[in-house]
Amino acid sequence: MTDQAVDTDGAGPSGDASAESHFLGRTRELKELRADIERAGLDTLSGRKAPRARVLLIAGRPGSGRTALAEELVRQVADRYADGVLRVRLGEPDGTPVPVERAARELLTALDLPTPPGAGEDELSEALRAALAERRVLLLLDDAAGAEQVDALLPDSPDCLAVAVSQGPLTGITDVRPCTLGGLDTKSALELLTRYTGSVRITVDPRAAESLVEVCQGQPAALALAGGWLAARPQAGVSDLAKRLHAEADEGTPLSRAFRLVHEQLPARAARILRLLSLAPAGLVDPHTASALAGCSVSTARTTLDDFVALNLLRAVDSPLPQYEIPGCLHPLLHALAESHDRPGELQLARARMLERTVRLLQSCRAITETDNPEAREKLQGLPRSLRFPSPRAAADWLDIRRPALLAAARLAVADGELDTLARRLMSQLVRAMVAHVGTQAAAPDLYGIHRLVLDVAERRRLSREKAAALLNLGDLDARTGRTSEALVRYRAALDAGREANDPYATGRAMESVGGTHQELGDYDRAADWFGRALAQRLARDERADAARLYGRIGTAHTYAGRYGEALRNWRAAVAGHRKSGDVAAQARALSELARVQEYAGRPEESLHTCQEAVEWARRADDVRLQAALQLRLADTLERLGDSAAARLHRGAAERMLGEELQESHESDAEADHGSDACEIRSTSIED
Repeated sequence: MTDQAVDTDGAGPSGDASAESHFLGRTRELKELRADIERAGLDTLSGRKAPRARVLLIAGRPGSGRTALAEELVRQVADRYADGVLRVRLGEPDGTPVPVERAARELLTALDLPTPPGAGEDELSEALRAALAERRVLLLLDDAAGAEQVDALLPDSPDCLAVAVSQGPLTGITDVRPCTLGGLDTKSALELLTRYTGSVRITVDPRAAESLVEVCQGQPAALALAGGWLAARPQAGVSDLAKRLHAEADEGTPLSRAFRLVHEQLPARAARILRLLSLAPAGLVDPHTASALAGCSVSTARTTLDDFVALNLLRAVDSPLPQYEIPGCLHPLLHALAESHDRPGELQLARARMLERTVRLLQSCRAITETDNPEAREKLQGLPRSLRFPSPRAAADWLDIRRPALLAAARLAVADGELDTLARRLMSQLVRAMVAHVGTQAAAPDLYGIHRLVLDVAERRRLSREKAAALLNLGDLDARTGRTSEALVRYRAALDAGREANDPYATGRAMESVGGTHQELGDYDRAADWFGRALAQRLARDERADAARLYGRIGTAHTYAGRYGEALRNWRAAVAGHRKSGDVAAQARALSELARVQEYAGRPEESLHTCQEAVEWARRADDVRLQAALQLRLADTLERLGDSAAARLHRGAAERMLGEELQESHESDAEADHGSDACEIRSTSIED
């Protein structure tokens, strides 16, 4: 679809230089909006400095060209705003308002600023306002449902401008004069039709063309559908279409009548695919989504989607991979058609096919990052070619491009409530794919939302084990972002769920996490107590490696509390446990900590002996960094004992070790970068 004044409710023109030649009409509206930017506000007239950004409101019904007008205005004035243009959509395709938390997070991400996982609406809104306070930006808020959404995102800077697109007034935001849109003027409407039909069909019967504009009430979206219908039928007369639409003048809006006509003229198979697109998450469609919904091949789906673009039923998204967007004004019409033409069971089956296809794609996306499993590679090769990615980079690109649709699919699957098994599989694979390609830390904001969805399903289905896992994951993310008290609440709830599920791993993990949280809060007595409870469980299950690690955690808590005798006893137990389990590196680290506590306890000779033993075990473990750290500790201890010459020797040895390791690390990175160019298909198991 071209960038003329055709409303797409968030899928409007890109605002580039080429948009000027495609935009039609609205000369008066643009003039008024530009004048409104310069107009003195109420604060200025009263002698006060404007405390916030000026808000321009473009109001109109879906299909009136409101988004296209907003984008054209942005294109014309963007050069006044040195820090660029930020865009966010505030309405879901089905009309549900987008939470302010999500909108603020998207804007902060666009500014390359951190968005703490789990942060609430107030925290993110405040962070956004602080980020924009020193910037001069133009903010486009598309498809706003109400004043509350807009108000929460407004910059506290008069140097910024916010352009809001909405169906009605934004009551509650002061000093806003709406620019309300009607239809296009006749000249512009005829020019829009000409772009699809060619000039001859309009000039040979100008009255019929004007009649068609009249019956469409100059609405750009209705005219675009009419133009697409005529373009697909070169032999059809403009008067024929005008008569058809006039005959149904009492049934619905011009847009709904034009849409119904286009749908009725489609082949049955294409019409069914079109209706099923109403199930596409976030209104974003790719050939795989359409293929799964309709139960057809990917190539057939791709051809059909391109046909829909020609008919102005879809808009092709500028993307490295084939992707399409359903115009927002058409989404409710698609949904209504699907409800009236397709049985609920068929719609549910289509949704299930789409989720199953998404799960398999996510499995393939994750599997290609794991290279060392021949069996996994063989299974991946057994997948249909359409589900395999040619390279890890291609998989990462797909994950990045489809991320909004994947997250929306998870939200919709959980909200549906009838496909919880598929929803759980989808969220599990989505987490694994994100961790594999993006990393836990970078993906944390998205992971937090996914784990909350898992928790919703687990509570609804009374799945105690999954509830415990979700709470543990959420607690970990809370703890990493400094929300320690919130993490403690999560971990205690996870402990209750783990006990209810009789899950030893979850209960042990939760007890240890509760202890770690108390330690973070400075309550070392409770920390040691909870670590002790977790230790008792590990000892009862003869889990020696975990027991040794917990001895160390208890020793750390006692060290912080200044109880060095208890700390030494537990660290010695940790050393013995790691020795029995054969973990040389862990034994070296435990000896290192034991030496530290001995030093704190005023036993420098013992600390020196233990540190020397730790160096030997670190050497056996080939842990150069630990060896260097221990050499430095030896140097400090020797310095305190009065042997400065020996201390200098150990410091020199530490510096040499760290220098050699740094050089080896650079060489290894260079080899990895050189070898990455030769990487083709990498695969692993696609099984859970």
